[in-house]
Amino acid sequence: MAKRSPHLSPDRPGGRKSPPVPEGLTHTDSYGRAKMVDVGGKQETLREAVAFGRVEVAKETLKKIEHNLLAKGDVLSAAKLAGIQAAKKTHELIPLCHPLRIVFVDLDFALASDPPQVQIRATVRARDRTGVEMEALTAAAAAALTVYDMCKAVDRRMRISDLILVKKSGGRSGAYQTRGLRAFGNPGKG
Repeated sequence: MAKRSPHLSPDRPGGRKSPPVPEGLTHTDSYGRAKMVDVGGKQETLREAVAFGRVEVAKETLKKIEHNLLAKGDVLSAAKLAGIQAAKKTHELIPLCHPLRIVFVDLDFALASDPPQVQIRATVRARDRTGVEMEALTAAAAAALTVYDMCKAVDRRMRISDLILVKKSGGRSGAYQTRGLRAFGNPGKG
């Protein structure tokens, strides 16, 4: 006979005990379970988000990326396509994201030598009822992972870091911009 877990209770669907649910949480129901927020009543506006990430690489790897000398091919073109594709599929990857009407995705790359790294900037725009921050972050992350995948045969010590939202605009919460980020394309200044 199966033992009943102490975490199960008949007061909640599925038999799990309901934890106390703090007020004001937008992504949980009255039982504390995850839910998608209803954005149907929000106004459609043009929304934009920019995310940044970097892949730290060896000097030799950076030279191979710059001169397109890697066996798998053009690293930055593949990373750009991966980022665009990931932005469009964010709602399939992140459970509570809404599918959005994306109108623009672009990724820019900068190669910096001190320390050697590939810097990634992803920009996403949508005309919709909710923001595109997750789409921009997902685009930058997918691009960084693609750089890693394209270069892993020659550099297993690569490091993906600094995946952050740089700025966003549009929507009820208004504009946001990160402070203190080193400038894209010039990591020594900021």
